[in-house]
Parts: sequence; C-alpha cells; structure tokens
Amino acid sequence: MNNGNKPGVRTDYSLSPFFDLSHDLLCIAGFDGYFKRVNPAVCNVLGYSEEELLSKPIHHFQHPDDKEITRRTREPILYGKPLTNFENRYITKQGSVVWFAWTSIPVGDDELIYAIAKNITHKKKHEEERNQLLSELSRNNSRLKQLNYTTSHDLRAPVGNLISIFSLMDVSHIRDEETRLFIKMLKESAENLKMTLDDYLDGLKNQDSGAIELVDTGIINVIDSIRYTLDSLIKESSTTFRIDLSDFESVMFNPKYLESIFLNLITNSIKYAHPERNPVITIKTEITNGKKRLTFSDNGIGFDSDKEKENVFGLNQTFHENRDSKGIGLYLVYNHITNLGGRITVDSKVDEGTTFVITFAD
Repeated sequence: MNNGNKPGVRTDYSLSPFFDLSHDLLCIAGFDGYFKRVNPAVCNVLGYSEEELLSKPIHHFQHPDDKEITRRTREPILYGKPLTNFENRYITKQGSVVWFAWTSIPVGDDELIYAIAKNITHKKKHEEERNQLLSELSRNNSRLKQLNYTTSHDLRAPVGNLISIFSLMDVSHIRDEETRLFIKMLKESAENLKMTLDDYLDGLKNQDSGAIELVDTGIINVIDSIRYTLDSLIKESSTTFRIDLSDFESVMFNPKYLESIFLNLITNSIKYAHPERNPVITIKTEITNGKKRLTFSDNGIGFDSDKEKENVFGLNQTFHENRDSKGIGLYLVYNHITNLGGRITVDSKVDEGTTFVITFAD
C-alpha cells in the first residue's frame, strides 16, 4: 500500500535540513510572546544563542521605537489572522539595528505562531541612501530654479533702465560717426539681452506649467490597472473597495500621473491598515460648484492631520516612524496634482482613518 504516493517515491524526507540550513529566519513563537524554537539563521543575525533568545520575551530584542506598533500589529494573529508584509527592527547583541520583513501564520489550537523573516537591512540602507539623494537633488533643483528666476528677473530691471537711457539720448548732437555707431550697437545689444531674458523666463514658466500631455482619462480603468498590479497585496491584506463614480467617470489628466496617485494612495492605505480591522478603501466622485472632486478615504490607523497640516505633503515627511515610511509618496501625489493646476487636502484622525479630497483643474 503506497497511501496514494507514486511507486518508488520516497516520503520519509526530513524537514530538519530545511529548518537548519535556511538563510531566512525561521521561528516558532507562542501566544505568550516567547520564542519556542529558532533556526541558526536567527542566532547568526541577532548574535544571541538559542537559549538566550528563548529565555526572554520577544519584545526584549525589538527596537524600542517599534515595540508598540509590533504589539498592536501582532494582536490579530492571536485571533487567527495571518500577518504579511510587516517590517520592524531588532537590536543585535552587539547593539546594531537590523530590519526584518515578516510573514507569520498562527495555529490557534496549539497557540503557536510559525514565522519566517527576511533580513532586509541592506535594502533599507539602499533606500535610505536613495531617499537622501532624492531629497538633496530636489533641494538643489529648487535652489537652481529659484536662482534662475531671481537672476533673470533681477537682470531685467537694469537692462530695461539701460534701454531707457539709450532712448533718451539725442545722438544727433554727437558728430563722431564711430561714437554714434558704438551707441547704436550698445542699444541693440541691450535690447537683444532683454529679449533673451524674456524668452528664458517664459521658458521656465512653461516648464513649470508643463508640456504635460492631458487626455480624457477613465478613472475606473486606472483603478483597475493598479488593483491588478497590487493583486497579491490586496488579497493578503483582505482589502475591499467601495467605488462610486456616478458623478463623473473620467477627467482631463495625465494617465501616468493618475496611476502614480492611486498607486501611492492605495498602497499607503494597505500599509497603514488598522491592526484590528481589514482595510476598506472608498473612492467617490462628485461635482461641487462646477468643479470635479474625487474623495479617497480609508479606515486605517490615521494620524493627526491638524498637527501635521504644514508637513503632510513635504518631502521626507513621515508620520508613522515605526513603519516603512519614506516620506516620498504623498510628496509625489501633491506635485502630480498641483503641477496640473489642481489641489489636494487631507483630513485624518488617529485610529479613525484618512480622507483625501482631490480637486481637479477646470
């Protein structure tokens, strides 16, 4: 009797090598908050022996700033809900910080949690370096643009004065032909310089308001495209959507910009989901005073938007320091909207969720 197995196929393979030789961190934890078993990779990364790791609560090894969010995020596991895509920091025995990305599956009958983590410290360092570079490039670009505006604008006044002086000069009293020729050349050079400055400033303004392609963009098509891209993340997080586009279904906008807006807003809603409830994202269109408005809201952990209203859309501004916050997503959303003449507002409360209202340009 082969119990349904193919003839000649071994079924007595041991899983111990899989556990012991894996480079990923594998562990079994109890509902009581203690490790029950860890593989050698955990010991190697954290620098503790297995006995040391099993002797203290798991939160003892976590980064102080991540303990509370980890506790809150862990709570649904105790009621049978798997945890995926969660990142937090631990402190090694040597005192260094390491980042882990966790997937945890509970077994309620045994009151055990089977978890696997990847060491993403290297990835985080690269992201930090990239974000610092992006921040510096953005600041430099802003400074250069301001310098261009200031220099060009400030030069226009003295050049204009110079042209006025030439206009007031009566060259008929100048008998020397060569001198009159020089004055004429200087006047023409000043006028050409003014034309060049005017053209340059107009070019800068055009770059800001943009040769950005605007087309009649179907909103549901963009949403469906993003949902397809994020399909596994949406399913793992049990995210549901409530979509009402009855007031208008399309908008004159740049499709790539709109995709980026929805990508950042949707991923943020899932990333900052409340640990005690599944994410619900509501998207609704309405026309108010002749203007097209789109409301995007979620039921996540939220933040104090009254306190942070001056910083919400700034570069490198984060409000959940224990999560995978970069401070770039909302900065991009804001710039995509305002560069095309629209505006965006946010209202958020801690533990209640966040609502964005996008008003499109006419």
